Amino acid sequence: MTLEIIKPGLATTIQDLGRPGYFHLGIPEGGAMDRLSFRAANLLVGNDETAAGLEAVFMGPEIKFGAEMSVAVTGAEIPMTLDGEPRETWTSFSVKPGQVLSFGFLKTGARIYIAVSGGIDTEPALGSRSTYPIGALGGFEGRAIAAGDVLPVGEGTVVTEGRGVPDALRRRPDTPAVLRVLTGLYWHRLTEKSQKAFFDDDWVVAPEADRMGYRFRGGQPMEFVNRPQPFGAGSDPSNIVDGCYSYGSIQVPGGLEPIVLHRDAVSGGGYFTLGAVISADMDLIGQLQPNTPVKFKRVEMDEALAARSERKSMIEEIRQSLL
Repeated sequence: MTLEIIKPGLATTIQDLGRPGYFHLGIPEGGAMDRLSFRAANLLVGNDETAAGLEAVFMGPEIKFGAEMSVAVTGAEIPMTLDGEPRETWTSFSVKPGQVLSFGFLKTGARIYIAVSGGIDTEPALGSRSTYPIGALGGFEGRAIAAGDVLPVGEGTVVTEGRGVPDALRRRPDTPAVLRVLTGLYWHRLTEKSQKAFFDDDWVVAPEADRMGYRFRGGQPMEFVNRPQPFGAGSDPSNIVDGCYSYGSIQVPGGLEPIVLHRDAVSGGGYFTLGAVISADMDLIGQLQPNTPVKFKRVEMDEALAARSERKSMIEEIRQSLL
């Protein structure tokens, strides 16, 4: 069974839930940026939640199916047609050999997830099929898909057509999007004025927003507490000698524009990090378009843990709704 890529879209890659265990070697975990949507797509077509699918950014691909299979598209809201007939997102549907799936223009969100029964069956790299283009790992020949690619699909079962995820379980960013933050190791490097301004200011997503990180602009430049710069840190007060970056870390080069590090980000570097976006809100970042208004909200660890528990409960509700 295969998928033939007629048009690849803007930036469409094969993703699964990533390759944990190599971050200390500088290889990020990677995987789908909006994991709730990704898991839901797999569940809709009867796959294990870890099965590989497609992540398409801003523009969907055009796909010709080589066999009968079940398909589901989740994540951003986008019109789509199968041989010209409309199909709904977040709902399973069946396809026959030779049929073509096409997409219109995005209505909301930034990334769609396309799952097929059996999952995409390319060769794993370090235990994952997720595409990491910088390291030429995973995916299809270590790169984003291109026109003419024929992707192998594993053996799966065609599920009942019309299975859907309830609207209440389709998590979407608010307007403005609210990203909860735990302050971190270098928070003390900012003056009290800048600490307050970071959470008070209105930010927007910059055009530089991809799988490595999302840049934000619009807030005030940050001021740093005066100190002698450590040897090797350079002259800019936003620099440190070197530090580890967690998933979701917020670095601010030059104290100007925060960057939230996402799935394909590096594991360390010489910019200070003021904290990290909590894990429960990282899915939301993957659905933010450039120029989307954003507010950062400070939370404490108990709130972060409660949010993580709530997100796990939502995923479990999706599982139960599809039994």
